[in-house]
Amino acid sequence: MIEIVTVDTPSLGDRGYLATDGTAAVVIDAQRDFDRILAVARERTVTITHVLETHIHNDYVTGGLALARAAGAQYLVNDADQVAFDRRGVADGDIVEAGRMRIQVISTPGHTFTHLAYALSEGDQVMAAFTGGSLLNGSTGRTDLLGEQHKVALSRAQHRSARRLASLLPDDVPVLPTHGFGSFCSAVPASGRSSTIGDEKQANPALTAGEAQYVETLLAALDVYPAYYAHMAPANSAGPAAPDLSPPRPAAPGELRRRIDSGEWVIDLRSGAAFAAGHLRGSLNFGLGASLATYLGWLVPWETPLTLIGPTPQDVAAAQRELVRIGIDRPAAAAAGAPGDWAAGEELAAYPTADFAALAAERARRPLVLLDVRRQSEWDAAHLDGAVHIPLQELDSRIGDLPPGQIWVHCQAGYRASIAASLLAARGRDVVAILDDFGPG
Repeated sequence: MIEIVTVDTPSLGDRGYLATDGTAAVVIDAQRDFDRILAVARERTVTITHVLETHIHNDYVTGGLALARAAGAQYLVNDADQVAFDRRGVADGDIVEAGRMRIQVISTPGHTFTHLAYALSEGDQVMAAFTGGSLLNGSTGRTDLLGEQHKVALSRAQHRSARRLASLLPDDVPVLPTHGFGSFCSAVPASGRSSTIGDEKQANPALTAGEAQYVETLLAALDVYPAYYAHMAPANSAGPAAPDLSPPRPAAPGELRRRIDSGEWVIDLRSGAAFAAGHLRGSLNFGLGASLATYLGWLVPWETPLTLIGPTPQDVAAAQRELVRIGIDRPAAAAAGAPGDWAAGEELAAYPTADFAALAAERARRPLVLLDVRRQSEWDAAHLDGAVHIPLQELDSRIGDLPPGQIWVHCQAGYRASIAASLLAARGRDVVAILDDFGPG
């Protein structure tokens, strides 16, 4: 019996997979920190013989090449992809044998021009379809990551690819995509955590709508995506090395201030409320959690040295793991402990926090600057009268556009507001962070 193990990376909205017949194992779309996959293989005492990529990824740095080298496995990538490393090139119709497992390579362009899906069989039974960024749960992969000039052609190809999968595979075959669990690689938010080809025939727009309607709807739904995406495909085509997850160099007393004053980013990993209550002046708040890599990778000027500070070494290590997944490989330094330990004798900075009830009361009493840092699509859906709208990813370059006075900043649930408040405070603005859920959204 074939076992398929999901290796989930919820912070990026992605999944990788290990499939095994009890002796041999194949891996599909490995994340950069592939030690998690090696642990799965060790637990089952199976040998990884093949590592497969559905496409050259745009949302994370792959661990596929390094995993294949570590495991002594074959590394399978589309033969048409221009890459700088040795691999086993595969193409539509190829069959890969691994123990009792038989894997059919299916060309599914759309998310990228060279995208592949893999249908895994045991004997005559198709056990699963690994669909990467093609057919997702109730959605499909976005089609604009290779440039605006290609998005219409790729959208049409995506429609054809989804229909090809639906025609080739039985209705009861599980659909196991890489993207679609919160990833910005999904054209629209995917629905549900599991699906089959039959389910998709009933609900997926690529299978229920004609090509013209599908393309029009998909293109209209495409939203912004993180700036770090621009660096992922080049890194993956070059062949990423294994990540170095050893502890960063400890920051010496006074070093954090020198780094901040020289223009580097010192990242405080605590919650927004804890940061607001007392922090090193000029440090920036990206709380450790599911959104850390997405928003830090989106906002930081690429290759800017980063120093991580958090309550414990374990917090720093967790942040480091999140960041290697998007190619931020080695923090310049790190510090752990209480804020007073980091400050080397200087007075901590602070600013107030509030909820929307406090905002309403204050706006009734006096004029103030209200800043909404959500994305354009969120603003279009609902926003507060009189608010200034600057999406978070544009804020650092547009702080000069804000009126004078105290700035009350909000987002949808508080995480982005915390980042924005720290940026504003670091640039010398008087700020209040609204750490509350935005009800109308």
